[in-house]
Amino acid sequence: MNTFTPRPPHGADALLRAELAELLPPPPVPELTPERNRDLRHAVLRSALAADGGARPSPARRTRPGFRLGWIAAPAVACALVAGVVVLAPGEAPGGSPGRGSVGQPAPSDAVRLLSHAALAAAAAPAPEVRPGEYVYVKSLVAYAGRDAGGGPAVLPPARAREVWLSPDGSRPGLLRETGAADTPLGSRAPVYELDRPGAVPRKTSLGAEAPSVTNPTHAYVAALPTDPEALLRLVREQTRGSGGSGGDADQRAFTAIGALVAETWAPPEVTAALYRAAALIPGVTVLPSATDAAGREGVAVARTAHGEQTQWVFDRTTSAFLGERTVLAETTPAGRAGSVLGVSAVLVKGAAAAPGELPKA
Repeated sequence: MNTFTPRPPHGADALLRAELAELLPPPPVPELTPERNRDLRHAVLRSALAADGGARPSPARRTRPGFRLGWIAAPAVACALVAGVVVLAPGEAPGGSPGRGSVGQPAPSDAVRLLSHAALAAAAAPAPEVRPGEYVYVKSLVAYAGRDAGGGPAVLPPARAREVWLSPDGSRPGLLRETGAADTPLGSRAPVYELDRPGAVPRKTSLGAEAPSVTNPTHAYVAALPTDPEALLRLVREQTRGSGGSGGDADQRAFTAIGALVAETWAPPEVTAALYRAAALIPGVTVLPSATDAAGREGVAVARTAHGEQTQWVFDRTTSAFLGERTVLAETTPAGRAGSVLGVSAVLVKGAAAAPGELPKA
């Protein structure tokens, strides 16, 4: 005989479920993923806008899992749509067109870009190795225009070889050797005569050595220069105040001094990079698409014009390495027509030599 168990009435069934619910833990509720949460927010916004008769924004582009932008402002792109406003990462313009480098600031100029490439190349270069007792050796080609006593335009002679040997700390005499000229000692103390009182016998002595500076650099001094571009530029401006032939143009004095440091010294990579970045802060620096150094090497140049003359720094197109300098007349003067070259150089070798007159070991 089958046994039949009657089903509890509807009210008793509900009471039983309520009692069981008190005994059992609540079922887990899965959390929404960030993408699902974003999509739901967009759906709510679209519904609200549609109810108000507003324009329906286009669906936000779904970001691939694991993909991140390198910008610190990348989260702004993940939430691309908020009330129909599109937020773009820095450097991105609507429709994928190139825009400004940052909000309210113009994109980097060609000169800043070129000097930045030169700074990166310099930072990756090998560091100088000058042992105690050795000399810093720099070989270059140089040519400077001259005018005869009767006037007339300046004439640029053929480039000649120039070699210098400098003590790293300036404590020992160095040497300058140029083709067609006698060797010149560098850094030696010149003899002078002093008078202790009127009518006294002159007393022979020597001038004290000039302290190292931006305009009188030693290898040790250059190696200790600040690597912050703004601090370095301030130092260069301070130490070139009232010097050189640029009159009251502090920017041109700084540009000229930095060029001399790059060409005439063997600085550590981080200092050379800072020099280029400091030059990028100087107003009035432009780019020339083509220029040639004293060795005939063609490259691209940054330049600055002051007092009718343009100073150019020539860089290798491929490696961004510094090649040399040029000084060109920017306007016609008694010294020559606009475009006439007044000076040109090319840096060929930098290294460490055992003594003045000796060449670096290969």
